[in-house]
Amino acid sequence: MAKAELFQKDIPKEERVFYYESEEDDPIKTDEQEKKIEVGLPEGYEFIFKNPFKRMWASIVFSGFYVFGQWYERRYWQAKFHGREKLKAAKGKGYVLYCNHTNPFHDVFGPALAADRKIYTVISPVNLKIPKIGKMLPLIGGLPLGKTSEEKKAFNDAVDKRLSQKRVVVIYPEAHLWPYYTGIKKFPAGDKSFKYAVRNNVPIFTMTTTYHKRKDKKHGDLPRMDVYIDGPFWPDAKLSDEENRAKLAKEAYDSMIKYSKKNTYNYFEYIKKDKKK
Repeated sequence: MAKAELFQKDIPKEERVFYYESEEDDPIKTDEQEKKIEVGLPEGYEFIFKNPFKRMWASIVFSGFYVFGQWYERRYWQAKFHGREKLKAAKGKGYVLYCNHTNPFHDVFGPALAADRKIYTVISPVNLKIPKIGKMLPLIGGLPLGKTSEEKKAFNDAVDKRLSQKRVVVIYPEAHLWPYYTGIKKFPAGDKSFKYAVRNNVPIFTMTTTYHKRKDKKHGDLPRMDVYIDGPFWPDAKLSDEENRAKLAKEAYDSMIKYSKKNTYNYFEYIKKDKKK
């Protein structure tokens, strides 16, 4: 499959098929992934900017990013957002937003429009290499996963800090991006990514993107989007941390499955190799 482009173009129908062996295959790969290069973080990487001028610049960049995102989502993708009123249940608290991973640039802009406050998105260090937008990700709230013990601690501290500031932490539990996929893949890390909500005692919500045919043909057969917000799902004080992680993971997965059934258009086809004719 071609590499991601900000303004995604209509793909010839005969090329809209991806044969996979497992749900952890990557239809879209960076140069580093294709060459099997492990990408780490730059030395001295700052998860939270200390310089006030850099914080100010990040705020300006995020404002521009948000304004562009309004046009990109609502005009280019004809995206409609449903259920944002449910987020009111998290008033006075930070929260974690779990999303299905189906579009490289909508997955950057969409949560910012869906959320009711500033977002901070958990990303792979490889995403810092995405053309055009990779270098901007730290400025618009990207939180790359660390590799070393020091980086992992700094990452966890940053997540906890943002939740204590009543911000939104965005996570893609499917991990691997499958463009226009209309199902929900199993979470390869299991319930591990749900520890942030448990240890900070904050709710989680889900954001499920679905695909539908457009009425116009301005962009060929490219689909439009309906985006559904669901929740809140809260940790239960009567349960252990492990039980709460499992509970929240199941609730998030079940929620995404429920809304994924609203898809009405399979723009892209995914076929497991053992089923290939």
